[in-house]
Amino acid sequence: MSFESIDPAWMRGLGGGLLIGLSAAFFMLFNGRIAGMTGILTSALTRFSTREGRESVIFLLGAFIAPVLLLSAQFDVDIKVTSSWGALVFGGLVVGAGVALANGCTSGHGVCGMSRLSWRSIAATVTFMSTTALSVFVVRHLLGVSL
Repeated sequence: MSFESIDPAWMRGLGGGLLIGLSAAFFMLFNGRIAGMTGILTSALTRFSTREGRESVIFLLGAFIAPVLLLSAQFDVDIKVTSSWGALVFGGLVVGAGVALANGCTSGHGVCGMSRLSWRSIAATVTFMSTTALSVFVVRHLLGVSL
């Protein structure tokens, strides 16, 4: 087996996970705040005139600009998004409701909260990961829907 024949997908996942973890760690180190995207978005929208709001805007800009830079550098990124506006709107509403019920999102609970051994974040992460797996199973395998 040659080195070229090894699928590097796991390396991309590991690299992406390390970058997410490092960005969360640096955000906490330099700003003293959790790098949960929902909280950062809320801060950017509601506290724009404060230092916290401006830091949040910069963080969000980095999250949006980085993929554009990777694409412009000819990195092969395989992303598939449904063309169904109904599915996108419904999914956004469901995610928004889940974020409100869980008091945070996957990045806040899954990356930042679990790394701090927060029991609330561990319970939230187990809940939303289990619900995601169940939803995918029901939609794809029981209902036969492919978005």
